[in-house]
Parts: sequence; structure tokens; C-alpha cells
Amino acid sequence: MLNPESLPCSRLEPVWIASDRLRRSIVPEGLHDWLLDRGSLTAKLKDVCPGSFAVNLLRQEWGRALYSENRLLEMRQGITAIVREVELQCDGIPLVFARTLIPATSLRGGARRLTMLGNRPLGEVLFNDRAALRGGMEIARLLPRHSLFVAAAGSLNTLPAEIWGRRTLFYLAGAPLLVNEIFLPAITGHPE
Repeated sequence: MLNPESLPCSRLEPVWIASDRLRRSIVPEGLHDWLLDRGSLTAKLKDVCPGSFAVNLLRQEWGRALYSENRLLEMRQGITAIVREVELQCDGIPLVFARTLIPATSLRGGARRLTMLGNRPLGEVLFNDRAALRGGMEIARLLPRHSLFVAAAGSLNTLPAEIWGRRTLFYLAGAPLLVNEIFLPAITGHPE
């Protein structure tokens, strides 16, 4: 397992593009459909995992958003949000690193329950709540110089040259939250 402290620390971000602009030819084999699927990633992973599906909570705490995350969430620079980072695993193998940002202003009413998920999947809450709406989705190729790459690769034994991810704005009772889903190399061994 890689030591996250041994990876270069960076605030650099990848270039995010609207999902409808993604060209299949630039995406690694077996990843395109995962990136563009608009259903519940949790449900899909449970369907393709032949063994035990689990959510491994890596951290959940107040933290600062990246510049582009601030912009998407329309937060002022320097304002903190709940940052939740998890791995979605099949038989203990990490398939997806997920980073969710929930601005303090979004933690009203029923949305407060999102801070008490622990090892339960956020996707089950969002896709089973009639008040949850899915907004736009963006796709990016992440390289070792990007901060999200560094966070996502922390539990990997071998550092890949690149990983791909998507991010989606959700609205729960009108309040925004941002979900980043970074697909780790083992995902291509689990066809849709």
C-alpha cells in the first residue's frame, strides 16, 4: 500500500469537461460506460461485485473545497464544508474513491442525516429520496500531479499513470452537494 504522505502534495486540479463532450476514443477500454452511467453507482457496483460490497470510510470532517469545487457549489473561497471520502470496495479491493462535499448551508432539515452515514453508501440515500435531484456531470482524466489523484491513490499498491473520474452536483431539498467518483484501476475487471 502506498503511503499518501510519500506522494507529492498538490492543489492542482484536472480539466473537467461536460459529460456530453467526452469522446470514447480517449477513455481507457472498459471505462467509458462506467463514467457516463447516470444510475446509482452503488447499486451498479453491488450488481457486478461477485462477493462482498463495502463502503470504507476514510475520513469525514470539516475541510476546504478545491477551487473548482467552490465554484460549482457557489461557495465563497475559504468557507468550509463537510468533506467525506470513502472507498467503494468489492471483496476488500477498492474500485472507486468517492469525495463528497456538503456545504454548511446545505445541512438543513433532513440533509443533516448525511453527516451520520458512517460506512453506509451515500448513493442509497440520494437515489431513494424523492427530494434529491441530479444536476450536471463532468468528467476528468486525473494525473499524479492532481490533488484528487493523490487522495484517490492512497490505498493502492501500485501507482497508475492516470485515473478517470466524474463529479456530479446533487440537490437535496434544493440544497447542493458535490459527489466526486474516481474510478480506480480494478474497476475495469468488473464489466457492467
